[in-house]
Amino acid sequence: MYVRHLSVADFRSWASADVAFEPGACALVGSNGQGKTNLVEALGYVATLASHRVPTDAPLVRTGCERAIVQTAIVADGRELRVELEISPGRANKARLNGAPVPRPREVLGALRWVLFAPEDLAIVRGDPSERRRFLDELVVARAPRLAGVRADYDRVLKQRAALLKSAGAARRSGSGSDLRTLDVWDGHLAEHGAQLLAARLRALQALAPHAAEAYARVAPAGAALEMQYASSLSGSLPELTAAGDPPETVVIEAALLAELARVRPNELERGVNLVGPHRDDVELRLGALPIRGYASHGEGWSAALALRLGSYELLRADFPRGAEPILVLDDVFAELDTARREHLALVAGKAEQAIITAAVASDVPEQLGGARYDVHDGTVRRVR
Repeated sequence: MYVRHLSVADFRSWASADVAFEPGACALVGSNGQGKTNLVEALGYVATLASHRVPTDAPLVRTGCERAIVQTAIVADGRELRVELEISPGRANKARLNGAPVPRPREVLGALRWVLFAPEDLAIVRGDPSERRRFLDELVVARAPRLAGVRADYDRVLKQRAALLKSAGAARRSGSGSDLRTLDVWDGHLAEHGAQLLAARLRALQALAPHAAEAYARVAPAGAALEMQYASSLSGSLPELTAAGDPPETVVIEAALLAELARVRPNELERGVNLVGPHRDDVELRLGALPIRGYASHGEGWSAALALRLGSYELLRADFPRGAEPILVLDDVFAELDTARREHLALVAGKAEQAIITAAVASDVPEQLGGARYDVHDGTVRRVR
């Protein structure tokens, strides 16, 4: 798989831009603030329908404009697919596939598969659990795009159920009482969608672990082994979640969620929040016996973040046939790495069907990569090699 063409209009700092890419390494070179990462972000929006930098769509639209347009031409398995997205904050976004409108933008998920490694990825290993949940959910959707709907349904249930918990809890405290049968219905929805999401996360983590461990051993050969384990709010009632071997069946997880929801209901009504479910889970990352967060050095943290991304890339390459494997995007990271890590990353990028790289100066891009070079300066993108 590779991106043949990218066009943006009123996206971030770009009034307009057109870039013709090709297979192999493609390096966007320009000083900070010229918009290189904005172009990468546009590609990521096609791949994930979200930004890796901000949680909402509003900052993606150029100041003073109502909407942004992102168009891509993607070649996979010898066939070209054109995706167009219209991003309109405060209104429903629109999508077209080969010129034809689709009912929901998420129907274009899977058209472009990517793995991004960026400076922000250090937050995966050092940040809050939400960063690791997002990383794992993005991997889940990349492996099976239909699960984007499950994830969206689960988020919707959480909002509806939280509102109901607050109103029912307030009614109980005022002594007016409350009919909790509606809450029973939402418990069922949370358990159904939550079990599907949790089961997919467990399968993805189980598949990722050996790839990430191998990648870490290559980028940090003198370090301890990288290990990861899922930490669930259900671990107490369902020990199988943390046991070695295959994860429990979805129906088993759903039953455990329902039982746990019944157990904690008084606390939820008192506090007005959802206390059980995948939204409260974490992924524990360790180097040997020590957790990365709080113990790892800066270099070890970078190595772990890199290993997670390279492991994800190798997993997705294994999931999909040649010609449909993801593109690899490296956003301003070579300058952050020492010689050994740069060389390993360059080796992986050199084997990718397409690797898109951004750098502030040309010397940050390893010469061994070869490929095309683009100068990004003063609102223009110009191919120079």
